Order: sequence, then structure tokens, then C-alpha cells
Amino acid sequence: MQSNVDRTGDLVERVRAAFSAGESVRLEGAGTKSFLGRDTRGLGHPTLDVSGHVGILSYQPEELVITARCGTTLEAMDAVLADHGQQLSFEPPRFGPGATIGGAVACGLSGPARPYAGSARDLVLGARVLSGRGEVLRFGGEVMKNVAGYDCSRLMTGALGTLGVLLDLSLKVMPVPAMTLTRTQACDQAEAIARMTRWAGRPLPVTATFWDGEQLWVRLSGAEQGVRAAASFIGGDAVDEVQAERLWREKVREQGHGFFAGDQPLWRLCVPPATPPLTLPGGRQVVEWGGGQRWLNGDMDAQLIRDAAARVGGHATLFRGGDRAGEVFHPLPAPLMALHRNLKSAFDPKGILNPGRLYPGL
Repeated sequence: MQSNVDRTGDLVERVRAAFSAGESVRLEGAGTKSFLGRDTRGLGHPTLDVSGHVGILSYQPEELVITARCGTTLEAMDAVLADHGQQLSFEPPRFGPGATIGGAVACGLSGPARPYAGSARDLVLGARVLSGRGEVLRFGGEVMKNVAGYDCSRLMTGALGTLGVLLDLSLKVMPVPAMTLTRTQACDQAEAIARMTRWAGRPLPVTATFWDGEQLWVRLSGAEQGVRAAASFIGGDAVDEVQAERLWREKVREQGHGFFAGDQPLWRLCVPPATPPLTLPGGRQVVEWGGGQRWLNGDMDAQLIRDAAARVGGHATLFRGGDRAGEVFHPLPAPLMALHRNLKSAFDPKGILNPGRLYPGL
């Protein structure tokens, strides 16, 4: 069991001092996702270490709600939840030892189950946040319907710490499925997308999909009768339970598959799931999320990739590698960028929290 340490006072003092001096700070927990976003490490901002703010504050298994300090490791939370047959259903990636729940939510990353069980943002019920002024703010609560007006707790999800320092989080958890089976089918990308699109129109207990360039892997989870019936319906080859668990956890969620290896730039494209294969020269592709998440690995022209995603109503992110000092996230239209700037000004008026991590000048 991880220790229980409240560092709120120390963090408030540090942020208030930075606010008074007009000095920026770089937020960091375990550092497992420091590669995300724009690289601001060379700007000389002192690090505000939030990893020591730890502890599970409350857990109500019967209400499917857990509240924890944001430095609490995902490993510690998994252990507590497993004792009650429950889990974080959005399967947050770790990308290294010591990964924390605060880092998972701040980065807004979700694993293979995201289209079927919900995203990190969908499952955040409430948050206690330290603003750029050094004020402790509380948003939401511990039930799904708890606020009137704008839900600021979920606004923090994916903001990479640019709006506030996450202190505590309340999240919805879900029971571990009674049965899980995985099937594989050999097919090309076009056929894989077509099959996933057909399955999406049926009440099948699909909880993950992954086309690896040669095979389509499909995970089915739920009640035994429904899972077995679905497996019979979709067909394909059965996969050993241990091998399947390793694939979804290590190869897909943690990007241990050979496709993700190497120093080539890794692009993440989010597109409408039924979008046909995108023809882009010079790179390899794999597909997740029923067709909605496409990964490109290769040294390709950034504008070409972003234009291809935009033409089908999607967007592209330079997930890892490449030029981290330039535009990493898909450029925003002027009205949307103005909204981002207004939000940044409201929560962090002097722009001292992770400046430039999302977009230059933000």
C-alpha cells in the first residue's frame, strides 16, 4: 500500500511564490509521459514535483467511486480496486514505472477500451485543483451528475497541467468483466476497418480492437453467455488468455509492439472510425479503437499528415519524436485558440504553469 502524504500546503506555497515573482514552473510527477507535448525543458523553468502528494482518500466500491491524491500510482490504485473486482475501465497507459493517476488524467490518455468504456475525461467526477494564483479550487464531486454549468474538473483532463496543478481526483470505476476472449483474423487494413464498422452496428461486447498490419485482434468482454455468442458470431482464431492479456497490456496499451519501436516520429491520427485507409507515403500504420485511432510511424511531412486527417474530419498529433519545439498538436482555428487563451488567463493569469507545453505562447 502506498503511503498517505498531503503536500497541499507545500505546493500552494511554491505556486504562490512563483506567481508573486512571475516565474514559470514545469510540473512533473513520475516523468513517465514527459515526452508528450512540446519540449519546454530547455527554457530553464524550475520543476514543481507533485509525485509526493499521495494517498487514496476514499473508496466506495458499492458506489463505483474512488478518490485519490494525484501522486498516487496507478499500480497502487489497481491493487486496491482489484481486491473488490473493479478497475479503471479507460485503461490508462503507464509508459514507465511509478506512473500516477494525476499524470494519466493531465495527459488525457486512454487505452484500448476507450471507445467502448469511455475516455479518461468521461470518468472524472471531480477534482481539487491548484490554480496559477495559488488558490485551491474544487470542482464536481463523487457522482456523475453533480454540477450545474461548466464541468471544470473534466476541463483539466488533457490540459497537460497548463490550467492548474491537479491535487485530488474522484473517478468512476467499473467491475472487471466476468469473461474476456480474444480472436484474430488475417486481413488488410481496408477489410479490418470494414469489419470493425459492421461490428459497431451490432450489440456485440467488443472492448478493444487492433490491426497490426497483418491481423485484426478483437477483444470481447462481459457475461460469459454473451461473450461466447459474440466470439462464435465474429469468428476467427482463438488466442491463449495469457498471450491475449500480454498483447492488450504490453503491446498495445504500453506500445511495446514492434511497430512502436525505434526513433522514427510517431503520429497519432484521430478520425471518424469508418474512414477508409489513408494513403500516406513513406510510413507504416496500425489501427485501434474500431478504426478511430490510426498510428503512423515514419519520417513524413507534417503538413501532409495534418491535411490528410483534416480532409476526413480528424486531427493529427506528433505523439513522440520529431520536432518537439514546433507544432506538436493539430493547429487550432483562431476562435478555438482564443477560447484556450481565455481559459488559460482565467486559471493561470500570469501563464506560469507549463507555459508552451500545448501550444507556443499558451
